[in-house]
Amino acid sequence: MLTPSSLYPGAKVALLCLSSFVAQDGLESIVDDIKALGLEPVVYPSCYYVNHHGSFAADDAQRAKDLQDAFADGEIKGILCLRGGNGAPRLLPLLDWKEIARHPKPFFGCSDLTHIHIALNQRCRMVSYHAPMPADGWWGSGDTFTLTYLRRALFGALTGPLPLGEAAETLQGGKARGQLCGGSLTRVRDSLGTPWELDTKGKLLFLEEVDLPLWQIDNALTQLRNAGKLDDCAGILLGRWANCTAPAGQEDSLSIQEIIEELVLPCNKPVLAGLPCGHGLPTMSLPMGAVCAMDADAKALEVLV
Repeated sequence: MLTPSSLYPGAKVALLCLSSFVAQDGLESIVDDIKALGLEPVVYPSCYYVNHHGSFAADDAQRAKDLQDAFADGEIKGILCLRGGNGAPRLLPLLDWKEIARHPKPFFGCSDLTHIHIALNQRCRMVSYHAPMPADGWWGSGDTFTLTYLRRALFGALTGPLPLGEAAETLQGGKARGQLCGGSLTRVRDSLGTPWELDTKGKLLFLEEVDLPLWQIDNALTQLRNAGKLDDCAGILLGRWANCTAPAGQEDSLSIQEIIEELVLPCNKPVLAGLPCGHGLPTMSLPMGAVCAMDADAKALEVLV
């Protein structure tokens, strides 16, 4: 697995929207936030609202071209996705992954970009970064924890022990190590049965989600269990379940804790929950594809290589 060269002050970075569009009046402040971190942003066509295609930032061909071009351009040293939303999996068959692998560079994003992380990690053997995105406003006004992790991801210091904060919780003890994989629960679920299906064998599986009714959390975890993804992995890391509640009329739904107890813990793997990572603040950044070690008893996570 290759870890691309880190960014540095003054590095040119491509700004892309590979999923949903950014509001017409939001781009200028996003560019300012990126400049404030010492980077030189290069805005690609998918970022301009005028190019939007329905709820997508641009049509599939343009969004795929932006990503392909950003990897191919030697002056671009990193790729920042401005927001998630919906639409990234439409791009997967349109991209030349062998060509992308020839031009490794750090890629940052989360949520719907889980699809791109999986392909970069598995097709290109390239580490990528599950990180907060500029359109969320957190680059300019995030908390110290979030911005510290973001800077570590951007500038190459996301190694060694990763402080998890007081919310980390041991659900099942034990130690495990392996490549870090996963991301958005529903996007991982949606990869099943496709050429870009997530491979969890011997890996640490990270999952988080936002705005999903509890019955859909149950369905998605059931799919992963039935597909063998929980049995295959070496350990499980659970992040934030932001606004994942029972809808009106279903107040007797199983809680998120009960769902995890019934579907995740029977896999008999180390399980560490409460990671401050996902949708909402504070949030850490994670190097997807990097080899990590977890100690669920000690509530510890370390990036090894």
